[in-house]
Amino acid sequence: MGVQGLTTYVESNTNFLQDVRFRDSRLVIDGCSLYFRLYFNHGLDQQHGGDYDAFACLLTQFLSALAACNIQPYVLLDGGMDPSDKKFPTLRQRLQSKIKEADSLSHGRGGSVLPILVRKVFVQVLVQRGIPLIQCPAEADWDIACLARQWNCPVLTNDSDFYIFDLPAGYLPLRFFQWTNLNGKASQRYVPSRCYTTNNLCRRFGGMNRELLPLCAVLTGNDYGAPKEAETLLALIDGRALGRGGGRGRGRAPASRIEGILNWLSSFPSVAEALEEVSRLMDGEAGAGKRAQKCGLSAQLWAAMQEYNIKAQSSLAPWFSGGALAPRGKTSALAQLPECLSLAAAQGQLPPLALDAFVMQRVLLFPQVENSKLASSHCSSTAIRQAVYGILLQGSGAQPGGGGRGQQGMNEAAKAAAAQSHGFSSPVFVEEYDRLDLNLKKNQVEAIIPRKSLLSDACYIQAPPAVRLGVLFEVLAVKPSALAPVPPHLQLAVAVTGFWLREAAPRPPEPLLRALVLGMVYGELALNNQPGQAFLSALDHQRVRPGERRGVDVGAAHCLSQWQSCLWSALCLNQLLLSPLAEPDLSWLFSGTLVHGLLRFQKAGWAVESLLPGGSLAGQLCSCLLGAVKACSVKADPSCPGPGKKKRGRGQGRRGRGGRRQSHGGGSVSEVNNRFALLMSEEEYDD
Repeated sequence: MGVQGLTTYVESNTNFLQDVRFRDSRLVIDGCSLYFRLYFNHGLDQQHGGDYDAFACLLTQFLSALAACNIQPYVLLDGGMDPSDKKFPTLRQRLQSKIKEADSLSHGRGGSVLPILVRKVFVQVLVQRGIPLIQCPAEADWDIACLARQWNCPVLTNDSDFYIFDLPAGYLPLRFFQWTNLNGKASQRYVPSRCYTTNNLCRRFGGMNRELLPLCAVLTGNDYGAPKEAETLLALIDGRALGRGGGRGRGRAPASRIEGILNWLSSFPSVAEALEEVSRLMDGEAGAGKRAQKCGLSAQLWAAMQEYNIKAQSSLAPWFSGGALAPRGKTSALAQLPECLSLAAAQGQLPPLALDAFVMQRVLLFPQVENSKLASSHCSSTAIRQAVYGILLQGSGAQPGGGGRGQQGMNEAAKAAAAQSHGFSSPVFVEEYDRLDLNLKKNQVEAIIPRKSLLSDACYIQAPPAVRLGVLFEVLAVKPSALAPVPPHLQLAVAVTGFWLREAAPRPPEPLLRALVLGMVYGELALNNQPGQAFLSALDHQRVRPGERRGVDVGAAHCLSQWQSCLWSALCLNQLLLSPLAEPDLSWLFSGTLVHGLLRFQKAGWAVESLLPGGSLAGQLCSCLLGAVKACSVKADPSCPGPGKKKRGRGQGRRGRGGRRQSHGGGSVSEVNNRFALLMSEEEYDD
């Protein structure tokens, strides 16, 4: 949520914020506010697809700073959209705005667009560091406030709604949380910060009843919007605030509309009396014939104020103490998910895309920096998302959609045949909101169940891992043998890259593919502290540097945005299938400035092989990954044998086809794999 103008008003008045030395405490963190703030306020790349390695390092530094001050963080993330749809118009407006900002960035101008894998990197780092987190079913604000109230600890966020929630331990705005400037002796480290409490604000208005603050938020207009009659009411309130005469705030115009509303509200001892005055004002304005209308306004205002009522005990406290999932209340549609998927959703592993598709049959596809004259980068990954929707909605009682592009020109018999072939009695569609040129467009995308997962009542989750892996291979149209030479933790990334090479339009050029794969090799060696610092330094030297005058290579940016969309969708599918393939460490898998820099290096006439030490592990890994990607880009026959099964005469002794072929680095695949063991932990082999 968010209250218009409230942050500016509070932060311009020093009396509302108190300096604190924060340490030795629990801290409830608004996860979405944190990763947005960290990414946008530290100059991290946006034009080239994002630098996930730099973001992960920054987040690690933040968490280390908290640990140094004995601060225990608890992170809450927003989940899917509000099922009430009250906020949907605001979400659409923001998405339209981000489309324009992404286009502006592609032309070297201003804007801010979060790279689409930042959230996933955020979750991965928190899990690696053992930080407690939960993804809420929908927006997390109310849950954050309830938990902080029950634990009597502050909240760290950027959301102006927390100037309204009555939190005993207060709200620490991220803007004033100086985690990069720790003070105090080693055993007494603290974060200099500023703390807000509703007491400070109400004291400014003569000890105003704190329960009236939600009415101020609702009248001013939060992200859910104010009632349509609110503007008329505000004009009347402004007149009363100006004409009351005498007492606090008399004889001068309010410094702002918010201050005017607070001045007016401070004259009422209770919410009931304030709402009664609202009815009286509107009655006088509209006339006696519209009494029912003004009574309806009071009811609307009262209902909207309940968004800020946090007197109930937190339903999330049991999760943080023992991992127990609480009842979902108003988002009970999620209760239909199998327990293992509910757990994955709560852990932040199943993304909002899946939750929105399951509950709302509607998803928002976030803009990336790309060529706005071409089709959206998300078009390249449509087949993956169709499988996600089909698996999610199979057996969920989803109602057939209507009017989708897939139905146009089809008679009823054809529609029925198509639906049956996709595992539904009637076609089921999900609304996707995506870019068309520079406008937001709604598309009806058909949900398709992969043939290997046609099991009743979504029982695929009980299927053996080999069956679930077969579903993943079917959707990506990848032969299992193509991935045999690849380290397990890179197999999903390689399969997705092969899918992207086949599905992207226009087809990615060879130099871009080499740059992308070499970036993966860089991440592997850097992550595992392998020998070859000179090699890593040589690659680092090729990065696109901040402030360079050269424009963005929009063609490359568009191709890489398609790759990120394919990976983003495939990560969701893999989680939905209970991770038959290991997730790659995204923070070391892709760096936009590095990949763009390596492409530029090749365009200048240099070969990337010149950056690879001869006969090195890096060279062998690069050669192996390139070969595997190209093998995966050859579309597999859906009827090909599943994992562990082979057909005679295929993949044996053919150059570039798996089996015991010779690698470009000079060793057999088995020899190369033995050397890859250096890049893998013992735990990974145990798995």
